[in-house]
Amino acid sequence: MAAYGNYLRALLAPLGVYDLSTESLSGSELDAMGAGLDDVSDQLAWTERESILSTAEDEGLTLREDLFARRPANYGTALRRAAIAALLRISGDSFTLQDINSAISGCGIKAEALEMGEGHIRVIFPDVAGVPEGFDQMEGIILDIIPCHLATEFYFRYLTWAECEAAGYTWAMIHEAEYTWYEFELAV
Repeated sequence: MAAYGNYLRALLAPLGVYDLSTESLSGSELDAMGAGLDDVSDQLAWTERESILSTAEDEGLTLREDLFARRPANYGTALRRAAIAALLRISGDSFTLQDINSAISGCGIKAEALEMGEGHIRVIFPDVAGVPEGFDQMEGIILDIIPCHLATEFYFRYLTWAECEAAGYTWAMIHEAEYTWYEFELAV
């Protein structure tokens, strides 16, 4: 793309002094300078994109993740951005339940902390059935965020018998769907 070469030609054309054809020495110089400016423009656009968290796609996200002791368990660019933003919000006074919930989204998946009683926190994963993929990594991040004096338990969602009865499931329906036991547990 010769965007800057064409721009320089358009800039100098009204003077009428230069031979701006591509075969002339002046035209060749403009093409060379334009190519250099095009490269600089492309590099600046890349740098701008990667330096802003909401637009970063690759190296900008990786470099930010390197700032933390633990990397978020990520499942794509948008979730990586959200996880990094959540981890950046953590501060020394993030001890309210609202602040903890805001920060634990830094594990890379939707998680929610609930107060279960004095000194006890339960962490749930509302959008995931069973144990989330990458849980070992998430557990470390969450335990780093939640104050150490709070007992923390992790709660995983599985299909219950009451839900089966309410939905009217029969064993015949389950066998017909060819569920394995594990698949059936996660059919919430």
